[in-house]
Amino acid sequence: MSGHSKWATIKRQKGKTDAARGKVFTKIGREIAVAVKFGGPDPSTNSKLRDVIAKAKANNMPGDNITRSIKKASGELGSINYETITYEGYGPGGTAVIVETLTDNKNRTASDVRHIFDRSGGSMGTNGCVSYLFSNKGIIIIEKKDGMDDDEVMMAALDAGAEDFNIEDGSYEVLTDPNEFSSVREKLENAGYEFVSAEVSMIPSNYISLDEDNLKKVMRMLDSFEESDDVQNVYHNAELPEEEDEE
Repeated sequence: MSGHSKWATIKRQKGKTDAARGKVFTKIGREIAVAVKFGGPDPSTNSKLRDVIAKAKANNMPGDNITRSIKKASGELGSINYETITYEGYGPGGTAVIVETLTDNKNRTASDVRHIFDRSGGSMGTNGCVSYLFSNKGIIIIEKKDGMDDDEVMMAALDAGAEDFNIEDGSYEVLTDPNEFSSVREKLENAGYEFVSAEVSMIPSNYISLDEDNLKKVMRMLDSFEESDDVQNVYHNAELPEEEDEE
């Protein structure tokens, strides 16, 4: 189920407008700024930056944009201090939601996140209220293309150090320990595999089914979080139906 829901979310995001994709690039630019500040502008010596670059490429961010973001982070953006803050809460239908943010104004961000929860019919909770329902894992999604052999891809992933491997509809899902994510990703990349998605994520232990009304409310809530400049990632345990998989 985790692969299905993750793949559905990815395809939904990829179906967004150019303007929405531009917002994704802006958010990845922030991650690049944090990675550069953390370990320098050279990806050969900064594994965190290498991971963000891989995420940028998986989101079809042009190479010029990536290079420009690194240069900006080394220069004028170097004085901007982004703080990572995670919020937890409940969405429509009792959905468990985790919101990861990068912000230079935590009061503004907290207010915005709380407003989205409230407006969606949910509520922001305290740290730890839903995170116990999720596991931190590296997730690499490889789109299944004609001619690819399932066993061959699985063995490549396991040989690279993956913890688990799932074959979902139209994709391969590779799960790793978060500490081994960079190593597994780089080995698969060097083996010639292209990623639809490659990032450390939060996977729910189980998913909940929602009625049509609550599902619409959850989708609107997710859209609102995506539109927020400060929100980097949103994790939830709402089961996305097949029809959302085709967006």
